[in-house]
Amino acid sequence: MKFTEEHEWLRVEDDLVVVGITEYATTQLGDIVFVELPEVGTTVSKDDETVVIESVKAASDILAPIDGEIVEVNDALTDNPSLTNEDAIGDGWFFKIKPSDASQMDDYMDEAAYKSLIG
Repeated sequence: MKFTEEHEWLRVEDDLVVVGITEYATTQLGDIVFVELPEVGTTVSKDDETVVIESVKAASDILAPIDGEIVEVNDALTDNPSLTNEDAIGDGWFFKIKPSDASQMDDYMDEAAYKSLIG
């Protein structure tokens, strides 16, 4: 698993990358009350605004961590956005992306480096 400085996690599953936010991010945001997911089939570039989340504290954009095509979204979040708070690294994932350049993953932190970042 890899981590971004924006508190996203990326997990490789076969030729796809699953993207979500960390438990640290959910703690900072508070209870998530709304999630707007991208359309399946959308092509995104690294740093494109991809997901909008709203919590009791703030609204936030989740940026695409890599270039690629959105191939699946977690529709369960539409009805139950708090899944992200309940299981950030499991059932609370946002989307799966088919990377156009998997080497972009090399730019991100491993778990030890991320834990050091959040201290």
